[in-house]
Amino acid sequence: MAIRLNITIDDDVYASLKRDCPAKGISRFINATLRARLRPSPKALAAGYKAAAKEAWRQELAREWDAIETEGWPEW
Repeated sequence: MAIRLNITIDDDVYASLKRDCPAKGISRFINATLRARLRPSPKALAAGYKAAAKEAWRQELAREWDAIETEGWPEW
């Protein structure tokens, strides 16, 4: 079920929407944006974390931090 509502947005924001969204796509864009901003689903979050974990630059960054996080701590 969809609910129709009237909202007020700044002129520059509307101009960006008209320029960047396909015809008849503004409602879909706003709906998806609000859904993601207000409450991402656990499934979407899990998928995002899994995808991020596979990125090489993140893995390299984690390796760099490993040395810093344990620096100066006694080894057991």
